[in-house]
Amino acid sequence: MIALPLLLAQVSAHAGTLRYAEDQAPGIINPLFTTTMSEARLSELVFEGLYTDDTELRCVPLLAERDVLDEDELAMTIFLRQDVTWHDGRPFSAHDVVFTIEAMKDPETMSTEAGRVSFIESARAVDTHTVQLVFTQPQLSPQEKLTFKILPKHRFISTAIERSHPFRKDPVGTGPYELVRAEEEGSLLLSAYDRYRYPAGISDLTLREISDKNYQAKLLLYESIQALVRVLPRDLAVLDSNRKIELYPYQTNSWWYLGFNLTRAPWDDPIVREALHHMVDVDALLAPVGSGETLTGPYVRSSPYYNHEVLPWAHDTALAAEQLAAAGWQQTGGRWTVDGEPVTLHITAHRGLESSQEVAINLQSQLSSQGVNVELDFIDEVTWRSRIWGDRDFDAILSQWSFDRSEDVREQFHSTGGRNFTGYASEAADALLDAARDSTDPQSKKTALRDLHKVIHDDAPMVFLWTLDSYSAMSTEVEGVVIHPFTFFTWVTDWQMP
Repeated sequence: MIALPLLLAQVSAHAGTLRYAEDQAPGIINPLFTTTMSEARLSELVFEGLYTDDTELRCVPLLAERDVLDEDELAMTIFLRQDVTWHDGRPFSAHDVVFTIEAMKDPETMSTEAGRVSFIESARAVDTHTVQLVFTQPQLSPQEKLTFKILPKHRFISTAIERSHPFRKDPVGTGPYELVRAEEEGSLLLSAYDRYRYPAGISDLTLREISDKNYQAKLLLYESIQALVRVLPRDLAVLDSNRKIELYPYQTNSWWYLGFNLTRAPWDDPIVREALHHMVDVDALLAPVGSGETLTGPYVRSSPYYNHEVLPWAHDTALAAEQLAAAGWQQTGGRWTVDGEPVTLHITAHRGLESSQEVAINLQSQLSSQGVNVELDFIDEVTWRSRIWGDRDFDAILSQWSFDRSEDVREQFHSTGGRNFTGYASEAADALLDAARDSTDPQSKKTALRDLHKVIHDDAPMVFLWTLDSYSAMSTEVEGVVIHPFTFFTWVTDWQMP
């Protein structure tokens, strides 16, 4: 971390530059492998999809110009814009779209985004600016699924792309901003792409890695940065009272959870997991970190798929003790044991997840007071990818999932899902996810996913915690700000700075 006086001395304000803070700089700049929100936000600046959201959250063309969906809804022809170039000056074409889809589908790429193209059976370039997609099932509104970012084919030699490919540090997109350079202290400098089809109201952006949240608010107050992506609840009042700062509320499509490793005893026992649900006081965990809405399943409460008839697990310590005893646990000296050995729950949390340390420590206190020994481990992004995503070496993880407006949880909860590293497997859940994927009727899809909500809740693979109320803060120098609730920078070209 850079000391505040030194950081202030290093930064000099000049017109048209927006400096914003992230807790952690993106580990990779390649949308095939995006896993953190800082990476997703940067992708919105550098890359584009075929479609995007307008300010009313309606799906509209972006790299696409228009489309024709076949009557049987099994194929669609997309006519692409012809005024688009990559940041290196090469023309954008249908071959880039086909390449991106094939790279995402290539099992050797192991993209975290592969599930987003699973509904596409094939893609082909009809000509330079026309793509035909064939779907595995009829698609009523395929445009809403075609918001993933497109990559330049000419920067790769194969659809089998590794995370370590040099592109991760030298990206080329079609978005409104291009990466200029990365600084040693974790900052990234971006400039408005001079051949972009719309003029940018902000000439340059600087992403500053400021791991200490206490410094972020101070830097905004001292006018050394112009934007905070998310304001801590304790800083809201002081920032709101400053006439040079504007607060912008927005609703993220994300939720926190405590997920169990269902392939490891004793967490594979549903009775044990139910007992732990009854031990956790979710409201008490939420209070110190901010306001939000507690959840009972894998959707935010405003989602059409949220099942409001599913009730939360009651905080009932006596019932929890009965269930653990029924599972064969014994209490010895006030601690829970199995066959005379103390039971320890190892909870792993991502060091970069805001407030994770506070939540984890409070969770440890709650469970320890009820006789469950808890050990905490906070790990960085590299270790997280290796240990959690790769080796699946954990008892439980405290983490957060973030989604776009499609709210597709298939990769997290289908037994074959690429992000299902907890090992959750349910025939009922698989059937409902398959039905939702294949449905061409919005009401049928809604019913299937609401039923899925109940199935997952009852199986208790994780303790669903909350979705947080979020505020960003901007200098009043930044005008015309409208923030996308899921991806933040989607409408950045409309923002203005003198």
